[in-house]
Amino acid sequence: MAEQLRALGVTAEICSGEALELIEAWHGDDDVVVVDSVETGSPPGTIWLWDGRTANFPAHQPVSSHGLGLSAAMRLARILGRLPKRMRVYGIEGRRFDHGFKVSPALRVAVDQVVRRIRATYGSGASGQSC
Repeated sequence: MAEQLRALGVTAEICSGEALELIEAWHGDDDVVVVDSVETGSPPGTIWLWDGRTANFPAHQPVSSHGLGLSAAMRLARILGRLPKRMRVYGIEGRRFDHGFKVSPALRVAVDQVVRRIRATYGSGASGQSC
């Protein structure tokens, strides 16, 4: 996704998803868009959009390869007063998160849709974090 956004002139960064890295990546930005894969039980490729400043994600999510992860980063940033003024979180529903699995056609379509939404919101020349 970051590569597609860059090709459209939107600055995008890739982060590991570890909580402290995410908070540091947001530092100094007033408007942040984060895109991550999620598993809510909806069909693969379902696109979610949450207001990162007000969304209440589960407090007890398992620690993953991302460490504490996005929801912990947002809770910690909220406590520390380090959330951006505007933060949108796109979640793209996945099913298999193991290394080595190919991205399904449904996910490819969803990624393209989210790229178009971000592009429509920010246009070219925008910057953001894809973490």
